[in-house]
Amino acid sequence: MTGATSGIGRETAAGLAVLGATVVIVARDAARAATACDEIRRRVPDARVEALTADLASLAEVRRLAGEVQARHDRLDVLVNNAGIIAMRRRLTADGLESTFATNHLAPFLLTNLLRGLLERSAPARVVTVSSAAHKQVRTIPWDDLAQGTQDGQAQAYPLSKLLNVLFTVELAKRLAGTGVTANCLHPGFARTALGRDVTGPLGAAVRLVLRFQPGPATGARTSLYLASSPEVAEVTGGYFVRCKPAEPGPLAGDAAAAVRLWTISEELTGTKPGPE
Repeated sequence: MTGATSGIGRETAAGLAVLGATVVIVARDAARAATACDEIRRRVPDARVEALTADLASLAEVRRLAGEVQARHDRLDVLVNNAGIIAMRRRLTADGLESTFATNHLAPFLLTNLLRGLLERSAPARVVTVSSAAHKQVRTIPWDDLAQGTQDGQAQAYPLSKLLNVLFTVELAKRLAGTGVTANCLHPGFARTALGRDVTGPLGAAVRLVLRFQPGPATGARTSLYLASSPEVAEVTGGYFVRCKPAEPGPLAGDAAAAVRLWTISEELTGTKPGPE
C-alpha cells in the first residue's frame, strides 16, 4: 500500500491489519514509515506490518520498489495505490515529468504493471486506486502538455491526475479480464488529511478551515477497505465507488479511446512493455 504513513492511507493499512492481512506500507521517508508501523502495531498488537521506502516521483525508485516487493513476497492479494500529492507550483522530476502527473498517475501505472505477474499468480487479487471527485472538474485533457505540464495549467494538475486514475482503472480492468485480478477506483470523500499541506496563500487557508469541519481519515478509508476486502465486490471490476457504492464518474472518465491513448502514452513514458490484450 502506497502513501500509508498518515491520513486515509494509514487508516486503510490499519484496517487491513485488523482483518489479518500482512501489510506492506510504502513511504518516502523511512522514519515516518517506522512511526506508522509502530502506530499500527499499537492499535493492532498482532499486526503483521512492514515498511518499504521509495520516492514515487522517480521511475527508477518505483522499479526498485517493485523489485523489493517481488523479492520479499511470493504473493500479492491486494495492491492499494493510495499515494498522492497536490503541487501548486509546477515542478519537474529527475525524469523531466511534472511532479503531480508522475506521482499520482505514472507511479501507480508503472508499479501495477511491474507487479502484474505477481498479482495474477496470487489470483483472486485486487488493485484499488484512490481517485477523487475532483476529476469531474476537468473539461479537456491537455494531451500535448500531459507529461510536463504548464505553469498556467498547474491548478488543474491534481484534478487531471485523478481523472487519469479513473481512465487507468477502466483500461486496466479490460486488460486484466480473465486473470482473476480486479481493478476498481474510488473517491474517499473530503476528509481531514495532510494532502493539502503544500497548498499556500488564501486557498491554503480556506482548505485548512474547511478541513476542520470534515470527518476524520477513518471515514475516508472505508471505501478503500471495502474494495480491498469485501466479498461483495470480489468479482466487480472497472468500477468507480463513492461511500462503498458504485457511482457515476465524470463524462471524460467514460471515454474508452482516451483510456487507450493514456495507456499508450504511459507505456512510452515508463518504458513498460505492452501486456496481453
